[in-house]
Amino acid sequence: MQTLVAYVENKPGVLNRVSSLARRLAINIDSLTVGPTQNEEIARMTIVAHTDEKGAHRLEASLEKLVDVLLAENISGRSVLERDLALIKVMADQKNRPHLMELIKVFRARVVDVAPESLILEVSGTVDKIDGLLEVLRPFGVLEMARTGRIAMTRGGDLLQPPVASETESAVKSEAGGEVAVHS
Repeated sequence: MQTLVAYVENKPGVLNRVSSLARRLAINIDSLTVGPTQNEEIARMTIVAHTDEKGAHRLEASLEKLVDVLLAENISGRSVLERDLALIKVMADQKNRPHLMELIKVFRARVVDVAPESLILEVSGTVDKIDGLLEVLRPFGVLEMARTGRIAMTRGGDLLQPPVASETESAVKSEAGGEVAVHS
C-alpha cells in the first residue's frame, strides 16, 4: 500500500480525472478521500493505492501532469498520522448490550444511535484499530458499516503545501484544458 496526498483545484470533474488516471495506470485505489482545505479554492486528496513504490512514483508523476493538480506527493516513506472513521451498526439486544458496551469502551468508540435491537457506533483511528473492532463485533452481528477512507498528514514540521499559482499560470492552465502539464 502506498499513500499519496494531492492538492487540487476545488472544482467539478477533478475527482473523475484523478480516478480515471489511476484506472489508466492499472492501479487499484483502496481509499480516496477528498475534503476542503483552509483555502476554499483548494481541496486535499488522500489516495491509498494497492501498488509498489514504482507504481506510486508513476501515479505521483502522472498526477503532477494533470492541470487541476497543484501538488502530488507520495508520503508512504515519511512519518505520518493516518486516521479512518467508521459507523458500524451492530445487533444489540438486552442480553448482549452490556458486553458490547464494555468492548466499545476498550476501542474508544462511542454509541451515536440506540434502537431496541441495534446500536450504531462511531470509531476513528488507525485502520488496524477499526479492523480489530470489526473482528470482535462480528459474533454479535454487524448489520451495516460505512467507512470514510484514510486521511493522512505528515508529522511535525514536515509540511505539504501547494504552490501558489500565479495569475499568468492560472490563465495558461484554464486555456489549456484537458490533461496538459504547465511549466512556469
